[in-house]
Amino acid sequence: MKKLTQLSLSLILGFSLSTAFAAKTEPYTQPGTNAREMLVEQPIHWISVAQLKQELEGKAPINVSFDIDDTVMFTSACFFHGQQKYSPGKQDYLKNQDFWNEVNAGCDEYSIPKQIAVDLINMHQERGDQIYFITGRTAGNKDGVTPVLQKNFNIKDIHPVEFMGGRDRTTKYNKTPAIIEHKVTIHYGDSDDDILAAKEAGIRGIRLMRAANSTYQPMPTLGGYGEEVLINSSY
Repeated sequence: MKKLTQLSLSLILGFSLSTAFAAKTEPYTQPGTNAREMLVEQPIHWISVAQLKQELEGKAPINVSFDIDDTVMFTSACFFHGQQKYSPGKQDYLKNQDFWNEVNAGCDEYSIPKQIAVDLINMHQERGDQIYFITGRTAGNKDGVTPVLQKNFNIKDIHPVEFMGGRDRTTKYNKTPAIIEHKVTIHYGDSDDDILAAKEAGIRGIRLMRAANSTYQPMPTLGGYGEEVLINSSY
């Protein structure tokens, strides 16, 4: 009986001590994390350029299209400058034709090509695929974008950029008409509109990641529409 009493006291004491050590004496004052949260990965359909190349191997050439801003080039500097010049702190500059005339006339000479775009375009050119650039930008009075793209990505016979901003359309998303017109099979883009335009056109849309420091905020949700997402595509 004495041994049972001692055992019971030991168990009670041990439980009391463990409870005391586990108790929070002060509420947290800052957002934090833990080891389990840090290991959580979202169930996204990731894909690589190598996997795409293997998948397309042996198939006839196709038409593919790319968005421009944050997809094939880092263009935030041009948009940051335009906002500061035409509507500081506001988005009104995007409705100002003077901005579009300026940004499309040659600002992209200062934009930085993304490595993922170089890899993708090289892969598609090696296959003999036709490459189109479809942007939500409004056309300016001069197209200085097409020659920059041609130079940056070494495209021999480049198709002129399709500027879809401000155009009348019967579709919900502004890039859909050009995707359909050019019989595109795969469309690459960083924005929700790119993926939704591809869905509207009934083709394959593949998401490229937007750089974290892009001026185009808020950041979209990768894989939010069940689309494939290219790994290492933020740069």
